Amino acid sequence: MKPAHPSLLSRISLAFGTFFSILSDGQFAGRVQALRSGEQRAEPSAPAPAPKPVVVPLREAAPDGALQLLGLLQREARFIDFIQEDVAAYADADIGAAVRVVHEGCRKVLHDHFTISPVRDEAEGSRITLPAGFDAAAIRVTGNVVGQPPFHGSITHRGWRVVETRLPRLSGSHQLNIVAPAEVEL
Repeated sequence: MKPAHPSLLSRISLAFGTFFSILSDGQFAGRVQALRSGEQRAEPSAPAPAPKPVVVPLREAAPDGALQLLGLLQREARFIDFIQEDVAAYADADIGAAVRVVHEGCRKVLHDHFTISPVRDEAEGSRITLPAGFDAAAIRVTGNVVGQPPFHGSITHRGWRVVETRLPRLSGSHQLNIVAPAEVEL
């Protein structure tokens, strides 16, 4: 049982602790203010525990589709060759010529094997409103994000969504991890 009249040292400790608690906890500050003004307030019930976040187990992505796409990009655009090359020693004009070839090949792979459409149909720069419940997987909100939706902002990128994938069928003996076989000229 605590004494009815705490010692001076106990009161100093209590004052400092209360001071910092008032600064950091608004509910505590409200209770102290009510106590000082003589109001009789019912002690609030303990706050309900925060719901435990749902832990969704991460699933492992099968590498087959990624390896197949990487192989297609190498075959049509020499993508890996370009990325693996140290371009620091080349002039910008030389790099530009190489990029044109890589771009054309990548574009061909994209058009031949995927149907892609924008996530948003509005033009970039358009003002839009995102209502509560918007699809956060399809829309990333950037900038000064404060509060809850609805959010009002401008589209800085329309986003892309794959509508259809048409990767070639593979024979049973195809080794996907060989994205570009070594070439030997005889």
